[in-house]
Amino acid sequence: MTDLDIKRLDGAAAGDEELEAWRHVHNTIIPTHLLSLADVRERAVRNHLELAYADGVLVGNSTVRPPEGDTATATVIARVLAEHRRRGFGEQLYERALRRARELDARVIETCVLESNADGLRFALEHGFVETERYLLDGDTIPWIDLRLDEAASTGSP
Repeated sequence: MTDLDIKRLDGAAAGDEELEAWRHVHNTIIPTHLLSLADVRERAVRNHLELAYADGVLVGNSTVRPPEGDTATATVIARVLAEHRRRGFGEQLYERALRRARELDARVIETCVLESNADGLRFALEHGFVETERYLLDGDTIPWIDLRLDEAASTGSP
């Protein structure tokens, strides 16, 4: 397996080229919710965003939304462009994102997947996530699926 070269988008200091690369991955995988450069810039300030490259080629990105509320729930999302899937890149991105969420003291881990992203949904389910909700955003025709990590299932604990 090729190790990824990971680049963190450092909040307000992130450059337009990095933000555009992150936006490209997001918008390619989630074509129903296209983000502008300004949207990504705002996300880079409030979330932990990373880009992933293999041998100099952009293969994916990740998002960690920091823990919120009484439950300390963090959202972890790993995205890999279709042409780079099934090579372990998603695993590397997911493990990094999960580790970051735990460093931020998350007690609950969630993710969300667009229903049309069968690979992403399969990946989440295989990593111990269980579906908690399906919903449509205003104007959408493809549902979003929210999933929560079942710690017992993901660690093999009883």
